[in-house]
Amino acid sequence: MKHIGMIGIGMMGHGIASNLLKHGWRLSVLEHPGNQPLTDLLAAGARTCQTPKELAAQSDVVILCVTGTPQVEAVLMGHEGVLQGLQAGTLVIDCSTAVPASTDKVAQAVNAAGGRFLDAPMTRTPKEAALGKLNLLVGADDALFEQCKPLLSCFAENIVHAGPVGSGHRMKLLHNYVSLGSVTLLAEAAACAQRAGVNAQTFVDVLAMGGGWGAALDRLKPFLANHDTSGLRFSMANALKDLSYYNEMALNTDADRTVALAIQQTLQTACAEGDPQALMPEIVDRIAKRTAA
Repeated sequence: MKHIGMIGIGMMGHGIASNLLKHGWRLSVLEHPGNQPLTDLLAAGARTCQTPKELAAQSDVVILCVTGTPQVEAVLMGHEGVLQGLQAGTLVIDCSTAVPASTDKVAQAVNAAGGRFLDAPMTRTPKEAALGKLNLLVGADDALFEQCKPLLSCFAENIVHAGPVGSGHRMKLLHNYVSLGSVTLLAEAAACAQRAGVNAQTFVDVLAMGGGWGAALDRLKPFLANHDTSGLRFSMANALKDLSYYNEMALNTDADRTVALAIQQTLQTACAEGDPQALMPEIVDRIAKRTAA
C-alpha cells in the first residue's frame, strides 16, 4: 500500500484525510496549530510528522490543502520543506487555491526535484469533504490524470480534467469569482432591502421565483431568514483572498476586471469593519450598517 502524507488538516483537509483512511490508505499528517483536532484520525491509524521534509521522506504521495499561495510555497520550498525530503517519483497534489503563475513555478520545482505534480483544487463545502463528495478541478497531463483518478475518487464525487498543470487553479478562480461574486452581489441587494424596509422572506421568495434564483441565494437564505450562517461556512478573509487571486490572474492575462475589482473592494471593506474570519453571510449586516458616502 502506498503511503500518503498530508499537509493542511483544516475543515476541508480533515474530511479528505478521514476518507483516505476509510479507503485503507496509510496516512501521515503534518502537525500544525491550524489543524482541526486529530483525535479521530489518529484513532483510525494516522501518524504525525513534525516537518514537511520528514513527511515527504516517507510518502509516495503528498497532498497539500493549505490556505493559499504563500503557504504552498513555504511548505514546499521553505526551510525543512517538502522538496528537501522528496523521493524520486513522489506525486505532489495541491488541493489548495493558488495563483496560477505560482503553480507553474511550483510544478517546475517539483519536477526538477524528481517528483510529479498536479493541481486539484476543490469546490463545495466541509460537509461534502466529510462525505467524500467534493468536486475536484485537476490540472495534469492525460496520463497522470488517469493514474490518479482512483486516489482522487476516495474523497471526490466529480473529478474534472481542466487541462494541463495550472488549469485546475485557473478554473477554481473562475468558479470562485462567479460564486463568491454572486454571494456578494446578493448580500448588497439584501442589505439595501433591509434598509428599505423590504421583508427578508419576501425578498428571498421573489428572487427565487425569477432570475435571482441560484446557489448563492440558497446559501444566503438561512441567514436572511434567521441569521443562521451554516448555509455558507466560508470566511470573508478567504473570499477576499480568492478574489485577490482572481484579479491577479485577470491582470496577468490582460482580461477586463471592472466588476471583479469592485467585488474585491467590497470584501476588503467588510474585512476592515470587523472580524475577517466571520462567515460570508454576515457581510449582509456589515453592508447594511454603512452610511452612503
